[in-house]
Amino acid sequence: MLWDAASFRARVLEQPVAPRVSRGEIASELDQRYSFREALPLDEVIDDVDRLLLTGNLHTTHPRYFGLFNPTVHEASVVADTIVAAANPQAGAWFHSPAAVEIEAHVLRFFARKFGLPESYVAHFTTGGAEANLTAVLTALAHRFPESRRGGIRAIPEQPVFFVSAEAHHSFEKIAQHVGLGRDAVRIVEADDGDRMRVDALRAAIEKSANPFLIVGTAGTTGTGAIDPLPEISQLCRERNLWFHADAAWGGAACVSPRLRQHLDGIEFADSITCDAHKWLSVPMGAGMFFARDRDAVDDAFSVYTPYVPQGEKHDADAYASSLQWSRRFIGLKVFMMLATLGEDALAKQIEHHTEIAALLRRRLIDAGFDVINDSPLAVVCIAHPESDRVVHEVVARGRCWVSSLLREGKSPVIRICVTNFETSEDDVNVLVDELAVCAASSPSHEPARA
Repeated sequence: MLWDAASFRARVLEQPVAPRVSRGEIASELDQRYSFREALPLDEVIDDVDRLLLTGNLHTTHPRYFGLFNPTVHEASVVADTIVAAANPQAGAWFHSPAAVEIEAHVLRFFARKFGLPESYVAHFTTGGAEANLTAVLTALAHRFPESRRGGIRAIPEQPVFFVSAEAHHSFEKIAQHVGLGRDAVRIVEADDGDRMRVDALRAAIEKSANPFLIVGTAGTTGTGAIDPLPEISQLCRERNLWFHADAAWGGAACVSPRLRQHLDGIEFADSITCDAHKWLSVPMGAGMFFARDRDAVDDAFSVYTPYVPQGEKHDADAYASSLQWSRRFIGLKVFMMLATLGEDALAKQIEHHTEIAALLRRRLIDAGFDVINDSPLAVVCIAHPESDRVVHEVVARGRCWVSSLLREGKSPVIRICVTNFETSEDDVNVLVDELAVCAASSPSHEPARA
């Protein structure tokens, strides 16, 4: 083996969680050593890349990384990505790689059942949540405004608009711009004190809009892990004949746990769902999933005829003709091998472990005098602090843990802590609470010690 993933992971634990390189330091080394005018031995290049990633990388696989949705990964999923790179299958069409297509379909069926979708569902893997959310908006547009398939947005008599919570993912702003609706088409709905979309405000916003077509409910907001009232949103969508998209990019993984599934109640009524395996299911990036309950709606949005692609023997439309991507990496193998080697029950326990560690962290922070401000049942804990940026900077600079700031207009600054690693333990929680206490008690001029 040219490079040992297990050895690298062990050496990560000996490093500060955050990199300690100056801006330009790595670029300068690359300029000096890698002109690409001559070939270098592979083992030397591997050694260089290994060292650069060990010392110049934020170690999201470290058990004291309490950051964004970047988990440590299972060995089976690492092996899977290696196999995919070596075999290089084209998963865009069944004839090209029946094995890849069928493995992905098998995995997607597992999650579709967990979400409670009907047998008529359609699904495919995506590069991530942004692509899945874009797929949902395009599908909803084609379903509500079939004239837009040929004539584009200008064929729609009145400006279409859609609704998201004030705490929804910001990918929807970019999506609205890129599909031609414009960012003004995104109507922001007020959230309550728990950062959940207010259904009364949503109703009022719909009443004021001439041409609504889509509502996005978030199952696990990025900031505080809030879950919008999915049952009420789905009911409103049925009343008004609006497309209901559930953005469960992170929180959707809770569907695997019998104990946590209740928090996603209502998601089974969604017209489409986003879920990212590379967030809470502990596989390498990128691995998003898109689900829709209406196969015809997806076909209307993406179907295309290609005389040069063999049709093959298949039941469903090829992914290239029913999604955004054309050529497709075999994304689903890492999810398949993770599930196969862990098993459903162990995966559920792993997800529950994240929430149990978060609950422990919440208690320890409260006991230490911190003001915990969110009530998410998921694995995010947020604490208010008037100098959150400074405290976060000092915690990160000390090198033992990594946390992030959450700065929102009109709201108190927050220190955001997310449990992303299935190996994070009570000892890691104790270290984090100690680090936060030391840094929160220091003066703004305090120069943090190096670990």
